[in-house]
Amino acid sequence: MRYLYENILKDLKRKMVFIGGPRQVGKTTLARAILDQAYSSGRYFNWDYTEDRQGLLAGRWHSDDDLIVFDELHKYKNWKNWIKGIYDTNEGSVRFLVTGSARLDVYRRGGDSLLGRYHYWRLHPFGFDEYPEKLTPKEVFKRLMMVGGFPEPFLDGDEREARRWRRERFDRVLKEDIRDLESIRHISLLDLFIHQLRTRVGSLIVMSNIAGEIQVSPKTVNKWLDVLERMYLIFVVRSYTKNLPRAVIKPPKVFFYDNGDVMGNEGAIFENLVATHLLKRIHFFEDREGFRYELRYIRDKEGREVDFVILKEGMIEELIEVKFSDDKISKHLKYYAEKLNPPKATQIVAKLKHPYSSGKINVVEPATYFNEFFTNRRQGPFF
Repeated sequence: MRYLYENILKDLKRKMVFIGGPRQVGKTTLARAILDQAYSSGRYFNWDYTEDRQGLLAGRWHSDDDLIVFDELHKYKNWKNWIKGIYDTNEGSVRFLVTGSARLDVYRRGGDSLLGRYHYWRLHPFGFDEYPEKLTPKEVFKRLMMVGGFPEPFLDGDEREARRWRRERFDRVLKEDIRDLESIRHISLLDLFIHQLRTRVGSLIVMSNIAGEIQVSPKTVNKWLDVLERMYLIFVVRSYTKNLPRAVIKPPKVFFYDNGDVMGNEGAIFENLVATHLLKRIHFFEDREGFRYELRYIRDKEGREVDFVILKEGMIEELIEVKFSDDKISKHLKYYAEKLNPPKATQIVAKLKHPYSSGKINVVEPATYFNEFFTNRRQGPFF
């Protein structure tokens, strides 16, 4: 089972549930599995299919159905008003599960707020914290670095097929999803912008520099960055400056949900891999517990940098440094661990032979660090 399965079942007893996440991450498969396995009756509608779309708008389901699934409903311009009316009319008599590749919680196309009527869950790709029994941690690492964690390429494990899958996915996101939801005229320039981001993963991104390279305005590239975030292609990690007298506001870093999207050396690919796992973790805690989490990085005027900082309600929970093969503790991590005194400080090393601790800093390899996150990942087969 995917890691959100039991949590979604629990929330469906009280409210609507929305599942967001990147295209082809497994939202539809998860939703249909919930419908088929956990409920005795129900109906599935996909907005992309004409017949389903007509049936959805006409309300063609039985009054005694237990669960109704609306897939990609956000593509309907007035979906918020529509689902609010449907839910308020049927409250208590039927349960609703809604999926979407765009951020269902932040898309504002007008209409009344759905606040208090739903719980929102974000689904992420496979990783060290969630993978089939048949794979070893070594094979998981190889696949994550080579083809990424999205279900189809990850489970297939074929690099050539993964490239074909990724090209097709990019084309659909750019030419269908973004075109349908955003007024972007120059898709070819947006494609070029994404290419520039793919080569800069883990680096500080100066948007004005990229704007000059592709000859568009800085305002335009900042808008594109926001659109790509909302479509779950990328996520942005910004600098942390609170309580740091020598810190300065630095440009953001950009990472990709699909580890296979990264164009760079193995160090950049591994840093992206760690970033996706950390985001998956904090999204899960936000969606389950309701706390506000942030993923940041630290860099001061002297160039002392730590790759990631996890914040909970504005307070530092953990400092994390990422290394591919160097198992010597980063002097910058040591400096900030002493200065900020966080509850945890960790250095994650891809090619680590033996884990160890030094003071408050733990040096670990990624499989050990991440695979204890979801205690229920071994409870059943994957869909």
